[in-house]
Amino acid sequence: MKNLTIILGMLCFSGIFAQNNNPVFPGWYADPEGIVFDDQYWIYPTYSAPYDKQVFFDAFSSPDLVNWTKHEKVIDTAAIKWAKRAVWAPSIIKKENKYYLFFGANDIQSDDELGGIGVAVAEDPEGPYKDHLGKPLIGKFHNGAQPIDQFCFRDKDGQYYLYYGGWGHCNVAKLNEDFTGFIPFEDGTIFKEVTPEGYVEGPFMFIKDGKYYFMWSEGGWTGPDYSVAYAIADSPLGPFKRIDKILQQDKDIATGAGHHSVIKHPKDNDYYIVYHRRPLTETDGNSRETCIDVMEFDSNGHIKPVKITKEGVAAHPLK
Repeated sequence: MKNLTIILGMLCFSGIFAQNNNPVFPGWYADPEGIVFDDQYWIYPTYSAPYDKQVFFDAFSSPDLVNWTKHEKVIDTAAIKWAKRAVWAPSIIKKENKYYLFFGANDIQSDDELGGIGVAVAEDPEGPYKDHLGKPLIGKFHNGAQPIDQFCFRDKDGQYYLYYGGWGHCNVAKLNEDFTGFIPFEDGTIFKEVTPEGYVEGPFMFIKDGKYYFMWSEGGWTGPDYSVAYAIADSPLGPFKRIDKILQQDKDIATGAGHHSVIKHPKDNDYYIVYHRRPLTETDGNSRETCIDVMEFDSNGHIKPVKITKEGVAAHPLK
């Protein structure tokens, strides 16, 4: 009996007998940014609540994608004097032993309001984070893009880009060395529009086999049609021609699957999509939970449609 217990445990660990690992942690959390720092997986999500209560970020760390530790309030609006409400969609990146957390704040509707995209900095991934600029990094509308849903991307040559935008427009800009501003493109522009067909919000980028995979969310964030599509390009500036939708609701499991990120295991070719969705029992737009499922590619390098599951993924330790 003891040997049988050990064998069953090994099968569960290997994923042959799957666990119910979705959602990956309790609570209403959305817009999850997944990333690997050293020997830990991290997820930085939006605390999903009414805008006047959505004023802080929690973070979560895990050695294996299954067991998660909560790091409460790694930053809140008390540390960001110009942000009074609605901080969301964090994006984080490590540069020269510092951690830079980009975020949207205040949900501005015009250039006359204070808010937009900010950036905070810390010495450790769990914070505490402090305001890097004391003002928004992007506080105005450019090319019709609401300054929200930012994603920081490091290219192969070491250049950092910021992709962002709501209201159906996506811009990209080249970050300067200390993330205090931007470097103009060769034509003198700062914000270059790269909006693909169907784009609504939530941009994300990664490189695979020398190609740039650009991803975004489509549909309305409170509705069942929220989903994720993608394009492949030869340059971080595109052009990005829409290929297909790869993440969407499953009426037997959950609705509103979208606003995602992608984690690649650093030692192999396993890819995971981290996203939020709404349980079938919920109708409130803020009732969103963070989940992880496997993301695979076909022989042409195209992303296969993701099957959203209650089981989630098996443990995959980093060390």
